[in-house]
Amino acid sequence: MSSVRSVRGRVFHLWYGVWLVYLIEPLVQAWREDRPAVRALGVVAVGLFAAIFIWFFSAFRRAREQRRPIPGWWGWASVAAMFALSLAIMPAIGESALGMYAFIAVVALFALPRRAAVALAAALVLAPSVVPYAVPGWEPRFDLSFSIFLACLIVLGVTQLLKRNSELAAAREEIARLAVADERNRLARDLHDLLGHSLTVVAVKAELAGRLVRLAPERAEEEIGDVERLARQSLRDVRAAVAGYAQASLAAELAGAQAALTSAGIEADLPEDVEQVPPERRELFGWVVREGVTNVVRHSGAKRCRIRVTPREVEVTDDGHGPDGASTGRGLAGLRERAEAAGGSLTVGRAPERGFTLRVRVP
Repeated sequence: MSSVRSVRGRVFHLWYGVWLVYLIEPLVQAWREDRPAVRALGVVAVGLFAAIFIWFFSAFRRAREQRRPIPGWWGWASVAAMFALSLAIMPAIGESALGMYAFIAVVALFALPRRAAVALAAALVLAPSVVPYAVPGWEPRFDLSFSIFLACLIVLGVTQLLKRNSELAAAREEIARLAVADERNRLARDLHDLLGHSLTVVAVKAELAGRLVRLAPERAEEEIGDVERLARQSLRDVRAAVAGYAQASLAAELAGAQAALTSAGIEADLPEDVEQVPPERRELFGWVVREGVTNVVRHSGAKRCRIRVTPREVEVTDDGHGPDGASTGRGLAGLRERAEAAGGSLTVGRAPERGFTLRVRVP
């Protein structure tokens, strides 16, 4: 990136440095002036004029690199100082000094507000053709007016190009920022959905193992083995989520739902076959089963849970105490995002048997 900026900087310096070539003629004319005081004034004025021009564009380039606007007074001060120096040069080179108005127009178009810059540039274009009529011995310089006009057209094109480039760079930064935000949301959603379910089942099985450790040691050992297996699976799921490959299999989630509900002492009514569900919908439906069963085990206080699956719809219903704030939080927000991304819709509410219903439908 630094090398690209360095190349751009050299190109920019070369671009505005080329304009300084046109100051050689007024400098030579001032140096040939017979009157020493006038010659000295002219030479110094041309030097200061060039210095202000160089300073302005160096400051302009630094401001662009730092993504900040240049202060408005810089432009007005530069234009005023250059105009005053062009007047100081006139005693030495006469109406040729009007050609320096091209430099003033260039700075104005870069630094001043658009309307003020265009108005000033128009006045500077007309000056070489109009001002000589008011000064005895001067001749109108239509060639200078045309040269200044061409310079203004070039600068207008350059300023528009710089503006479009700035807008494009800002748009790219915004796209990158949104991409980072989307990835952060994806990761948060996946981790919530993965760990919320897995840790809920781990907690339920650990509690059950604690109760069985004296009553049925062999059954407690099985439950502890399940806890270990679930912990390892959760670790693999987290790694997959971080890598961006976390997926939910409908069949696997139904099997996990059976185990989780049974461990929690909840009767499970699950579909026997999911082959009728199109493959492209199985992952989404798997997430629905995972989130729905997690809420049933964690929040519902239900005795029975029913999962119904059709080619277009999946529904998780329980006979617990119904929806509350805990069961309609971050997990369902993430699930709604998944459903909407697939063109579907999510609905939650009370089940006919007083409990909770979670439904996702894809048209």
